[in-house]
Amino acid sequence: MSQNSLRVVWVYPDLLSTYGDQGNVLVLERRARQRRLDVQRLDVRSDQQIPTSGDIYLIGGGEDRPQRLAAERLRRDGGLNRAVANGAIVFSVCAGYQILGHEFINDLGQREQGLGLLDVISTRGEGERCVGDVLGDIDPQLGLPPLTGFENHQGITHLGPTARPFARVRYGKGNGTGDGTEGAFNDTVFGTYMHGPVMARNPHIADLLLKLALDVNALPPVDDRWYEALRNERIAAATQSA
Repeated sequence: MSQNSLRVVWVYPDLLSTYGDQGNVLVLERRARQRRLDVQRLDVRSDQQIPTSGDIYLIGGGEDRPQRLAAERLRRDGGLNRAVANGAIVFSVCAGYQILGHEFINDLGQREQGLGLLDVISTRGEGERCVGDVLGDIDPQLGLPPLTGFENHQGITHLGPTARPFARVRYGKGNGTGDGTEGAFNDTVFGTYMHGPVMARNPHIADLLLKLALDVNALPPVDDRWYEALRNERIAAATQSA
C-alpha cells in the first residue's frame, strides 16, 4: 500500500449486513476520500475467496444461520487469518464480532468454532435480549470520544487475558457479562456489538482504522457537523432512556 492508497474489504455482505452495518464501509470510504486517499473497495460475497492483500476488513452482523455459514466459510477459506498475520486491520460488529473469537453458540445450539483472532468466547444468554441505545467510554489507549450505538443481541461475550474491552458502558449491556465491558480489541482486530451503523455515530472509529492502516499519527481534519448532530441526538436518547 502506498501512503495515498487504501484497499477496503467488506466481508460477506450477502450474509452479514444487518441493521445498516454496510454504512460502516460507506463512512470509512467517504472519510478516506475526503482526505484525497485512493480507495479501492472490494465487496466479497460468501462464494468468493477472501483476498489477503486488503488493508482494512469490515464485517457486519447477521442472523444465527448466516452467522454459522459465514464462520464455516471463513474457517475453510483462511484468507482473513492470513491477512491479519500480514498486518491487516479488522473491524467487526455483533455476529461478526463473535465469529472472530474462539467459539460461539450457533443456530443449532452447538458450539461453533470461530477464527481465534480475538481472545473471546461467546455464549447465549438465558434472560432478556440486550436491546437499546448504548453510551460508553472507549479504551483511553485508543484516544477516541465516547461511544454511542444500538445493541440487539442475545450473546454474552467473555474476554480472555489478551483481549482488552473496546469500551466500558455507562448505559446499556455491552458484552452482557455484567462487568460493564463492551466489545474487545487487540493490536489490529476490533469487535463490538454496536450497530447504528457504529461509524456513522462514531466517525472517529473510521479515522482510527485509517490511521492504523496508513501508519500515521494524525489525519487532515474534515467537516464533522453532520456526524456531531447525529451523535448528540443519540447520546441524549441513551441518557434519557437509562
